[in-house]
Amino acid sequence: MVQALVEIDDNTNRVLSVVKAKYGLRDKGEAIRYVVSEYIEQDAEPELRSEFIKKMEDIKNQKSIRVVDFAKRYGLKNA
Repeated sequence: MVQALVEIDDNTNRVLSVVKAKYGLRDKGEAIRYVVSEYIEQDAEPELRSEFIKKMEDIKNQKSIRVVDFAKRYGLKNA
């Protein structure tokens, strides 16, 4: 495991203390690991989430439209 000496502001220190107390962690290092693991879980890359994979499969199965001139088709060019 890597050890690091970090400087944190007072607000971050208070938050880590609250997380440490709320989840019964031994020290602020565990609180940091907990916060980071929660962040990773919530912000996981979309390609790893099953909902994203299902959404992409649904889009893939939709009927497509062939467009030769996108700008003309969607009124982005002057006629």
